[in-house]
Parts: sequence; C-alpha cells; structure tokens
Amino acid sequence: MSHRILLVEDEPGLVLTLSDLLSAEGYQVDSATDGVSGLALALAEPFDLLILDVMLPGKNGFEVLRELRQQGRDLAVLMLTAKTQVVDRVVGLKLGADDYLSKPFEPAELLARIEALLRRTRKDAAGATSQFRFADVEVDFDRGTVSKNGQPLAMAGKELQLLRFLIEHRGNVVSRDTLLESVWQYHAGVSSRTVDVHIAWLRQKLEDNPQLPRHIHTLRGVGYRFVP
Repeated sequence: MSHRILLVEDEPGLVLTLSDLLSAEGYQVDSATDGVSGLALALAEPFDLLILDVMLPGKNGFEVLRELRQQGRDLAVLMLTAKTQVVDRVVGLKLGADDYLSKPFEPAELLARIEALLRRTRKDAAGATSQFRFADVEVDFDRGTVSKNGQPLAMAGKELQLLRFLIEHRGNVVSRDTLLESVWQYHAGVSSRTVDVHIAWLRQKLEDNPQLPRHIHTLRGVGYRFVP
C-alpha cells in the first residue's frame, strides 16, 4: 500500500511539479493551495506525511502545524522554508515539524528526506510506547497529549518525541549523540545544545522541582537517564 502525502503549497507550478514527481515515485498525493483548506484536509484524512510551506494564504504554515499538533495529529511534517529565513526553521521545529527543506531544493534531496521520515515513522509505529504514566504525569503519545495533576500541558512535537525516546529507554543512560540521531536525525545546524534546551523545557513542564529533577537526570559528560 502506497503512502499518502498531503502537499500544502501556494505556488501552482511547484504544486504541479512536486505532485508529478511524487506520483512517479508511487506516492498518493493530495494538494491544497492555502492554509485553511490544507488544515481541513489534514484533519479529515489519514495522511502519512505533510509537506507544508511556511508562507501560505489564509493560515500560514506555522498556524497549520500548531493546530494539527494541538488536535493530536502526529503525522510526519516536512516544512518548506525560504533559504535565508533561519528563524522559520527554528520556529517550525519547535512547533513540532519533523524536518525542513529550504527553497530552492533538488528533487533528489526532497525524495531522500521523505523516505527518511517515512522510514522513521514506520519504525516508531512498530514498537513505540503509546501511553505512559509516572508520578502525577500522564502521557498519551497516540493522541499527542500530556497532563500533570490532571491539567493539560502544551507540548511541542520534538518535546514529545524526546520524552517518548527517554521513556522507552528508561533506566538507561542515553548520550546526546544518540538523541540527536534518533530524535532530530542530525538536522543541519542542530547541536548538543539543542538537546540540553529541550531537556530543560521538559523539566520545566514535568518536574515538581526542575532544579532538582526526580525523573530526568543528567550524567555530566555522558548523557541523560529517565527514571519513572
């Protein structure tokens, strides 16, 4: 069964070119040319991957991505950004994008990014933890929801992916390099500092005392360990 891809892009020529390219590779492709209709399609249909432009009429790509994640949709998202807009990439990743590609790009690179995302998604689905509870925190990874003391917490996509990886390897020390490879797939420009920042965000949201964490421990010079 071929994968379904939703392309949300407002340049007609690029929509035609990418639709033809992806169809030739065996993907089922649907498209939308504005953020409002793109979001409606993404919420209504079971897609495996969303290719999402940042600059869209109606709703921009960030707004579409934010609403998707708030609705608990965890399909893979590849964002298309302007080459010079580094801030677009940072914001997109923080909101829960899985990867980004700067325009203009080579078709071969787009296809490679898509294959990597779909491969990782299949691996995650095969053996991923769907629900987990520790202390007063409840996590439902399928729905993309986290609550503490019964109160919902806002979590970005990468925070959820990082938390899931730590939980699935609980009790074990996980190095920064392992996290970069498994959660970020070594995005260009991503450093070990990115891991530290995301760990800090998780602690702020999940720990009773982020300065003395009970669950997410740091082993200096080695990595991190999650303890339920």
